[in-house]
Amino acid sequence: MLSFLKNEVAAAAQTLFGQTIDANAIQLNPTPPEFKGDCTIVVFPFTKFSKLGPEPTATAIGNQLMLQVPTLAEFNVVKGFLNLTLTDHFWLNQFQTKFNQEKVNNISPNNKRVMVEYSSPNTNKPLHLGHVRNNLLGHAIAEILQAAGNHVIKANLINDRGIHICKSMIAWQKFGNGETPSTAHLKGDHLVGKYYVLFDQAYKKEIAQLMSEGKSEDEAKAQAPIILEAQNMLRDWEDGNEAVLSLWKTMNEWVYAGFNETYAKMGVSFDKMYYESQTYLLGKDIIKEGLDAGVFFQKPDNSVWIDLTADGLDQKLVQRSDGTSVYITQDIGTAQKKYDDFNIDQSIYVVGNEQDYHFKVLQLICKKLNKPYAEGIYHMSYGMVELPTGKMKSREGTVVDADDLMKEMIESAKTITESAGKDQGFSEQEKSELYNDIGLGALKFFLLKIDPKKKMLFNPEESIDFHGFTGPFVQYTHARIQSILRKATEENSHATINLSETHSLNNEEKELVMALLQLNNKIKEAADNLSPAIIANYAYQVAKSFNTFYAEHSVLKAENTQKEFRLALATYTAKVLKYTLHLIGIHAPNKM
Repeated sequence: MLSFLKNEVAAAAQTLFGQTIDANAIQLNPTPPEFKGDCTIVVFPFTKFSKLGPEPTATAIGNQLMLQVPTLAEFNVVKGFLNLTLTDHFWLNQFQTKFNQEKVNNISPNNKRVMVEYSSPNTNKPLHLGHVRNNLLGHAIAEILQAAGNHVIKANLINDRGIHICKSMIAWQKFGNGETPSTAHLKGDHLVGKYYVLFDQAYKKEIAQLMSEGKSEDEAKAQAPIILEAQNMLRDWEDGNEAVLSLWKTMNEWVYAGFNETYAKMGVSFDKMYYESQTYLLGKDIIKEGLDAGVFFQKPDNSVWIDLTADGLDQKLVQRSDGTSVYITQDIGTAQKKYDDFNIDQSIYVVGNEQDYHFKVLQLICKKLNKPYAEGIYHMSYGMVELPTGKMKSREGTVVDADDLMKEMIESAKTITESAGKDQGFSEQEKSELYNDIGLGALKFFLLKIDPKKKMLFNPEESIDFHGFTGPFVQYTHARIQSILRKATEENSHATINLSETHSLNNEEKELVMALLQLNNKIKEAADNLSPAIIANYAYQVAKSFNTFYAEHSVLKAENTQKEFRLALATYTAKVLKYTLHLIGIHAPNKM
């Protein structure tokens, strides 16, 4: 928006010092709040050819800019920094252009095709707190990349095969007595997760028994009958055993039904579902091709490996000695399938930072196989999320279940809203929707406002606050504006902008206008950094700026053109808040 000033400064330098410089190299930053100005030019680099000190150089450039730029109101110099203030007419003109556009986001589409893969659950247990951050990050990143002009495909790779799945299946066969989600009155993912826990309990008992008989711990773990049964079942699965496949399909269907309920509640969606059971064979084919080409090597036990020691890593197993695949095998096949399906330019994997090594290996392997999509593989590594001890219990007492977490957040929103008296005048249906919006909005905002790369502590109590750096604060600001606009409609008042030179902005109006005009820049910044935190922080700053303005100045009691302008300001603020909340998966209520 203010980048034109870089060209003006470059032209000023040419006029003053006879020096041609690259406008893109000029540093243009927002002026710190303790100084007067809208933006600041760093002038130290100009002193080498101005042959003057920093302050005289800045003053000379400032005076020249006053001659060149009609929309420059004034300037001031602080050491080597040139602070520029643009006219109110400039800001009003910029705001009017935005206000008259049909959409708040007018970033042009590009031709880049990006796939964002997130969620990637195992079908042996329900989604938990870690999955919640993963899903919210993935969905928000996809929405932000789409807003930034990319063609985005939201993908989910279901880990629907492997030894972990067989563990739940074996336990159900042994202990289930034909139990189903309907007979157990449990969501399917919770039922299957129950049997995964039962397997682990039985496995530990067998290990203890074998150790009491004189086996070492490693021997006991390898020889426990129940783990041998699971390994046999995995081989039967890969061999196409009909009975095993039938049970596998049945239990997976239970899990998918449960997942879909959780996804719907969470408000995340996918354009394409991939299943490891459908990609691992392609991975094995690529392993064979790589083996023939000398990219991989085979050990005497027939296991297949790749040597990455020259790349600073180590040797990596890509196929077991019995011919069964490992995770990397499946990921190699899936990477190929994604490219075949969509010819993507970039494949973003939203996966926790404990898998950093895995994705380095995946990209290296694809590069050594000369795959055209290798350079586009990008691991969106994020930090783990934890809860304060004792804040929230899970069903098993170890991992916080996603369904339980969302339910408790909604209940907390209900309690806080009722105690604050903010549920007056709502029907029962409206109350239910409001508690859902506030509870999930609090959860999402709190998990997304932190830089994704950072490990974080989620405090449910802090997240639901109508006055702090929270989702409910931004939601409440939107609802507050909607109340103002409803009253304006009743008074038949209209939102318009007067661009006459005599119209001036007070400090709070100008601050809000400048904040609103940053939307496209913030979307691009968030897309470049794959950081929903940038959008969450921006939404909060806009809400905070509006509340500062509204605390000092009336909208409905203002006079004539000033009232019309402030209504326009309120209207556009609501649009920006609603849009930015949408980008991070949060609903903006019209009443709170």
